[in-house]
Amino acid sequence: KVRFRIHPVAGRMPGQLNVLLAEAGVPYDIVEELEEINDDFDSTDVALVIGANDTVNSAAEDDPNSEIAGMPVMRVWKANQVIVMKRSLAAGYAGVDNPVFLKDNTDMLLGDAKETCEKLAAGCKALA
Repeated sequence: KVRFRIHPVAGRMPGQLNVLLAEAGVPYDIVEELEEINDDFDSTDVALVIGANDTVNSAAEDDPNSEIAGMPVMRVWKANQVIVMKRSLAAGYAGVDNPVFLKDNTDMLLGDAKETCEKLAAGCKALA
């Protein structure tokens, strides 16, 4: 079962990615709410994170002294395996390092996310 969620503040401005989904013809009703998907990460096999940083940063919940403490985040680190696609390991907009990138269950796929997604899709199709 494949599910997805876009954090409300993802992108360059809030709601930007929802607009892009609409332009791509993705029905909004299949986009999960943060609370719905967060409750299920404990039983998730793989969480694929594309270009996110602060919105999946465990410091928001684990470090009360963090600049992002208390910010709602997607708890991807609770999945069995996390694959993060980003251009680099650089901190996000908030300037906070992300400990999720260093967890044992996380693999980093550094590079252009679109290109990486296309390669992953091609690899999956080849296996089917």
